[in-house]
Amino acid sequence: MKKHVISLAVLSAFAAPVFAQSSVTLYGVIDEGLNYTNKVATSTGGHSVWEMQSGYAQGSRWGLKGTEDLGGGLKAIFQLENGFDVNTGKLGQGGLEFGRQAYVGLTQDQYGTLTLGRQYDSVVDYLAPLTANGNWGGYLLSHPYDNDNTDNSFRLNNTVKYASPVIAGFQAGGTYSFSNNTGFANNRAYSLGATYTFGGLQFAGAYMAIDNPGTNGSGAVTTTDANFISSKLQVFGGGVNYTFGPATAGFVYTNSYIQHPLGTTYLTDPTTGVNPAPLTSLANPTHSLRFQNFEINGKYQITPAFYVGAQYVYTYTNFNAADGNVHPKYQTFGFMADYNLSKRTDFYFQTAYEHVSSGGTGTQLDQAFIPGTDNSSSTTNQVAVRLAIRHKF
Repeated sequence: MKKHVISLAVLSAFAAPVFAQSSVTLYGVIDEGLNYTNKVATSTGGHSVWEMQSGYAQGSRWGLKGTEDLGGGLKAIFQLENGFDVNTGKLGQGGLEFGRQAYVGLTQDQYGTLTLGRQYDSVVDYLAPLTANGNWGGYLLSHPYDNDNTDNSFRLNNTVKYASPVIAGFQAGGTYSFSNNTGFANNRAYSLGATYTFGGLQFAGAYMAIDNPGTNGSGAVTTTDANFISSKLQVFGGGVNYTFGPATAGFVYTNSYIQHPLGTTYLTDPTTGVNPAPLTSLANPTHSLRFQNFEINGKYQITPAFYVGAQYVYTYTNFNAADGNVHPKYQTFGFMADYNLSKRTDFYFQTAYEHVSSGGTGTQLDQAFIPGTDNSSSTTNQVAVRLAIRHKF
């Protein structure tokens, strides 16, 4: 026994200088709760459902991240992050082992950070933190169909990302994602974003474009990731948040253009059980969708351990079809209350309500749908409620 202890001490002494400037961290989030949704569309009409669901305020995950000091202020970095379902233990993000993030790169305080792998786009990095769903609210408070990806419906594969250092409150960055296909532009993506903080004010803006999302299995956005399978997706937007004392208020505008939409991974066809749900009425090369989202949100920290937050989102949709334009309008209300039992464990309550007016597309887009629920409503209204526990490690 003494020999083993001495040997371990000797090895540690030799290893210490080598690894003294390196670190690897294991971390994770477990988010589990009970959901109720009314009027879920099925082949026999609308039905209410009670269910256990994982990963709403934050996706349930575990990950590894690390750094190595290379000298002169330069560091090698990596991050591998897995998403999973607490109820079944299955992998998230379409069964990928590290579906949330997987990258390696270099960082230097003076020049910024360059990383390569599966990563977030600039909308997620810069603009989403000003929304309710991309900051404190999560899944149920997403914009319709998460059309602007502010709730991370998809990540970008094959991606080179650069983020500048923060200079006088300003930071900018961008991504380029390769199609990994002989058709160079067949499912590639690129994005740009920036943020500026001055006192309690924060401004942000971002732009993203993807060619043929969901149509090339080796490309930037695959079928299991894409919010809309289409020939093109473009998103741009901007927003502002203002923090004063324990309160934060914000406004965000995003504009999402979907050319030739073929289907959406958010829905299941209630008559066939097929997912992604085919949008056969939209499947015409001349058809397109445009979502304009106007969000007002607010959060108030009542005590260090307890906060409440609310949002209202008005979404104006333009369905451009050969026989004319139709303009469904979505109104979404969301609320969340969160109480921390400790620095790592909290309970939270969420509810969301959505109403759709002026439909007429002839598809499931005419029905209300709150992201995170089983399916669209059988009517133009839908309500979802969640009570959950979240633990971080």
